[in-house]
Amino acid sequence: MKYTLILLMLLGLPLSAQPVPQSAAQMQLSFVPLVKEAAPAVVNIYAKIMTAPQRTPLQSDPFFERFFRDPFSEKPRVQNSLGSGVILSADGIVVSNYHVVGMATEIRVVLNDRREFIAKVLLGDADADLAILKIEAPEPLPFLALRESETVEVGELALAIGNPFGVGQTVTSGIVSGLARSGAGGGNSGLGYFIQTDAPINPGNSGGALIDVAGRLIGINTSILTRSGGSNGIGFAIPADLVSAFVAQARAGEVAFGRPWAGISGQPVDSDMAAPLGLDRAGGIIVSGLHAASPFRTAGLQVGDVIIAVDGQPVHTPAEMVYRMSVAGLGRAAEIAYLRNGASGTMQVDLIAAPDQPPRDLRTFSDRSVLPGLVLSRINPAVISEMNLPLETMGVVVAEAGPLAPRIGIRSGDVILAVNGVEVTHPDQVGRLLNSRQKRVQMMIQRGDRRLSLRFRV
Repeated sequence: MKYTLILLMLLGLPLSAQPVPQSAAQMQLSFVPLVKEAAPAVVNIYAKIMTAPQRTPLQSDPFFERFFRDPFSEKPRVQNSLGSGVILSADGIVVSNYHVVGMATEIRVVLNDRREFIAKVLLGDADADLAILKIEAPEPLPFLALRESETVEVGELALAIGNPFGVGQTVTSGIVSGLARSGAGGGNSGLGYFIQTDAPINPGNSGGALIDVAGRLIGINTSILTRSGGSNGIGFAIPADLVSAFVAQARAGEVAFGRPWAGISGQPVDSDMAAPLGLDRAGGIIVSGLHAASPFRTAGLQVGDVIIAVDGQPVHTPAEMVYRMSVAGLGRAAEIAYLRNGASGTMQVDLIAAPDQPPRDLRTFSDRSVLPGLVLSRINPAVISEMNLPLETMGVVVAEAGPLAPRIGIRSGDVILAVNGVEVTHPDQVGRLLNSRQKRVQMMIQRGDRRLSLRFRV
């Protein structure tokens, strides 16, 4: 009886088939065989990142520049990033966090047996905080198999393997504490969707493996909830299903992750909203806006409908819906369950990328123009998605501010509504109005939910 749990672990039987420990001796059973099998596939990652020198507003001013000139501060600086990664195939596909390797100029991967390889990034995405790397080895590499995320349950035993604080490969144990934790892992929290674990995770664990008792990868450790910088027993991992979607796109030759576009805005249904919408409890997402090009609108969804499931899996937040669509992948149809006026229904929605129409018609201002280096773009669904603009935004957006525009208050992502009282809908209009002979310019811009008026001389 003493060795039953280890035997079941090695056979890869589900947790439901494993007995609950009945004594202290059973609770002290070793994870050694499991770690010996899994640890060689978890790697340490060392990345070099070149950072541009930081310049103060006075250093950027032509008059004061000569007083603040510092030849040392003007040189790019090298920062070292430390993290972990997981080998996913014998031919050298490795996954890590984007914040570990995404901006790196050199990436070094060190295996458990001390072999070192130079890696290149095949595909990365800052919003999902995932990056797929490739290393070339003369022989097949050890790797971890991915486990379907829908089979993971709260209460399962889990091991976290990584390189915390750079001390070397370390293994910690815990359980799966929660599923579907959206917006809880830091970074771009609006897009996060995580598995929660109490296995101790610390800085340097980022990109490492969260595995089950059969040695299968259930998630990539990405962040912790902490006030001290150390582990408080609340760690978050990116589910293996999303990792699988990234690997598939990387192998297909994509360099940026293609995420399906919904073209809708909405909010979670809380307990106060549930009864009037025909729900017996809080849950689902009520649709408050639909873009004209939204595939959901094409399929027949309406404002006021409540989306309750994607491909049979319940969704309660926009982040959950984005995750479900991303896992399903571009080019296929997803089954959407919804509620309208108390009646339930389903529809098939094509999963498409955000349309890049109408054309962006980018305009870059020359060095002799009023705002040199300023880049303007027409707004379309792809631009809305890339720059995280409100769904109904139209007109002209600042794609890049250039060196001078920020000094008068213009930022990347600002939407230009009017110049000198003239409403603008195209970058060329802005160019003509700024190049007119008027010495004073008034520009009306939208920044988030604020409308600002900027005045400057040319």
